Amino acid sequence: MKDTINIGIIGIGSGRGSLMKDCILPRKEVRVAAVCDLYEDRRLDAAAQVEKAGQSRPLISADYREVLAMKDLDVVLIATGWTPHIEIACAAMKAGVYTAVEVGGAYSLDDCWRLVRTHEETGTHCMLMENCCFGRYELLVLNMVRQGLFGEIVHCQGGYRHDLRGEISGGWENRHYRKDNYLLRNCENYPTHELGPLAEVLDINRGNRMVKLNSVASKAAGLHEYIISRQGADSQDAKLRFAQGDVVTTIITCARGETIVLTLDTTLPRAYSRAFHVQGTRGMFSEDNLTIFLDRQDEKFEFNGRGLWGSADSYFEKYDHPLWKSYIEEGVQGGHDGIDWLEFSALFNAVRERAAPPIDVYDMASWMSISTLSEDSIALGGAPIAIPDFTNGKWLTRKDKPF
Repeated sequence: MKDTINIGIIGIGSGRGSLMKDCILPRKEVRVAAVCDLYEDRRLDAAAQVEKAGQSRPLISADYREVLAMKDLDVVLIATGWTPHIEIACAAMKAGVYTAVEVGGAYSLDDCWRLVRTHEETGTHCMLMENCCFGRYELLVLNMVRQGLFGEIVHCQGGYRHDLRGEISGGWENRHYRKDNYLLRNCENYPTHELGPLAEVLDINRGNRMVKLNSVASKAAGLHEYIISRQGADSQDAKLRFAQGDVVTTIITCARGETIVLTLDTTLPRAYSRAFHVQGTRGMFSEDNLTIFLDRQDEKFEFNGRGLWGSADSYFEKYDHPLWKSYIEEGVQGGHDGIDWLEFSALFNAVRERAAPPIDVYDMASWMSISTLSEDSIALGGAPIAIPDFTNGKWLTRKDKPF
C-alpha cells in the first residue's frame, strides 16, 4: 500500500478548483502531480494553489495525454466540460490509471458501452464522482430502507431543481460548457444528482435495474425572458432560441416494478432542491419538508389533511448512517455540506487498496445514459425508450452494497 497517492487533475474550471483546495490539498497523503486545462490562466492558478499548499510544482499541461503518460500517477480526476468526459476516461483506463470522472450526462449509448468495455478489457477501475450519494439525508434514508422501516419500496422521485439562468446565459463569457448544450439539446442533461441516491435505495445494478423511460419537456421560455430582462431586447443573446425545455420530466420503470420520476428544472426562478423522495408500503421520506412518515406511528391527521409526523432530523440519533456517525465525530469539512470530502475519501481509499469504487463503471454508464435516452424520448413525443443493461446480466447476481 502506497504512502502517497499521486493525482492528476484534468479540467480546472467550473468551480472544480475549489474541490482541489478543499478536498485534495489538505490531505497529507495526496500529492497533486499534474494540472491540465485548455486555458492557461486556469492551469497556472491551479499550479499556484498546489505550491501555496506546500507541495512541489506539478506538471502543467494543456494536453491530457501528457498527464496520462506520467510515471507513478495513481489516479486521474476528470473535471472538464461534459463532452470529453468519456473519451478521456477511456484513455485513462487504457493507460492503467485509476479513473475518477465528474458528473454529467452521456451524448450517446455508444459512449456508455465504450466506457464499460474499456473497463472490462483493461481491468482498470473508474468512479463517477456523484457527491449527492454521500448526503446525510440520503444515507439516513438508505439506512432506514435497509432496516425495513419503509417496507417494500414502490416509488421514488428526485430532481435537479437549480436556478442556473445566470450561469447558462453567461456561458460564453465565462467559458462554461452549459450554454451550447441548452441551445442545441433538449433532454434530462444532468441526471445523476437526482438519480444516484435513488439508485442506491433501489439496488440498481445490484439485484434490480432500470428497464425503460418516458420523457417529456415543457417549452423553452425562461432563459429568453431572463436574457431580455438583464441584457435588453436588442442584445445579441436576445436573438437566441434555446432548445432545452424549462422543465423536463422523466419516468423510469424498474425490473422489480418500482417507478422513478426525475425532474430537471434549471431555467426558471426557483429555490434549490433535489426533491429526494422515497415511498414504500410502510413509510416515506420527503425532502420538500424534510419529514418522515411511518405507518402506525404517524397516523393522526388534522382536519386540513396535514400529517403530524416529525422532522427527519429526529431520526438521526437512531438511524444516522455509520459513515456519517464517524464523520461527525472526526469533524465535517470540505464543500457542499461535507459530502465532497466523503466522496474524495471514498475515492482515495479505493485507489489505495486498488479496489472497486462505490460508484463504479456500470453505475456511471447506466446513470449517464438517461441523458441521451431522454433526448430520444422527447424527440418522439414521450415515447418509451428501452434502457440497456450495461452489466450484461450481472445485475442478477451482484449483491454488494457499496454504501
